Amino acid sequence: MIFKAGRLVLPLLLLACAGPALAHNPMCQCEPVDGERIKCTGGFSDGSGAPGVTLDVIGYDETVLVPGKLGDDSTLTFKRPDGEFYVLFDAGPGHVVEIDHADIGEP
Repeated sequence: MIFKAGRLVLPLLLLACAGPALAHNPMCQCEPVDGERIKCTGGFSDGSGAPGVTLDVIGYDETVLVPGKLGDDSTLTFKRPDGEFYVLFDAGPGHVVEIDHADIGEP
């Protein structure tokens, strides 16, 4: 009887361990469009988009400079803020990407 139960538990254990391997990682890329605007595109490593996901532009003093959500095409374009800032792509716990203004570059 114990042997039969073990045969049932092992496949379930292996299936449970495989779950994290199927997870998808968040991805976000921001690039200058022109001298005044930045376009950010968000999604996941499995190729899926991220429409409706929160993407905020935040100053170093933690002030939200540009609150936003990605559009149907998983992008958001905004005016480049003055000073130092970072972009926060927040798709939920464990699915957060931060991009510093210095990594976005100039047009």
